[in-house]
Amino acid sequence: MIPLLLTVLTVFTILLVSEWGWRKGWLANEFGRKFVHITVGCFVAFWPYFLSWGQIRFLSAAFLLVVILTTYFNTFHAISSVQRPTYGEFFFAATVGILACLNISEAIYAVAILHMSLADGLAALVGVRYGRDNKYHVLGHNKSVIGTATFFLTSLVILIAYSLLTGAMLPVPLVLFIAATASMLENIAVLGLDNLAVPLFVCLLLVRF
Repeated sequence: MIPLLLTVLTVFTILLVSEWGWRKGWLANEFGRKFVHITVGCFVAFWPYFLSWGQIRFLSAAFLLVVILTTYFNTFHAISSVQRPTYGEFFFAATVGILACLNISEAIYAVAILHMSLADGLAALVGVRYGRDNKYHVLGHNKSVIGTATFFLTSLVILIAYSLLTGAMLPVPLVLFIAATASMLENIAVLGLDNLAVPLFVCLLLVRF
C-alpha cells in the first residue's frame, strides 16, 4: 500500500510543480505539456518494478478519470493549454492500463512506455525548438525532420539498452524496423493516437520476437 500511495503522491507533485511553472511562465504551452509527459511517463515506465499489475491497472483508471475531470474543469493548464485538438493524455492513461492487462515482462512494458513518453516528448521539444526550417505536414499537422529524427534516435537508444540489459540481443534489422515504424506511426497517428499506437506496436513486436 505504501508504494501505491507514494506513487500517487509523486504524480500529483509533478502535476502541481508543472502548474506552478505554468503560472510563473517558464512551463508554457507545449513545453509545459511535454515536461509533464516526459517526467510522468518515465516514472510510469518503471512502475512494474515496485507495483503489481493490478495496482497499475487501478492507477490507470484513476488517472484517466483525473484527466477527464481536469480537462473538463481546465485545472492543470500546463497539460491543457496546447493550441491544437488532441486527446493524447487520455490515450496516455488508457495505454498504461492496456499494457498492464497484457502478459508481458516488466522490461517490455518499460520500453513501450518510454517510446510514448521519452521518445515522443523529446521529439516534440526538439521539433518545436529547432524544426522551424525543416517542417512538413502530415494529415494537416505540422511535423519536422529534426523532430522525427529525434524520435528515431531515441527509439534506437531505448531498444539497444533493452537488448543489452535484458540479454535479448535483438537483431539489428529488427531494431531499425521497430524504430522506423514507430517513427512513422508517431507521424500519422494524429489527435494523440500515437500515445496508443506506438507503445502497443512496440510491445507486440518485442513479444513476437
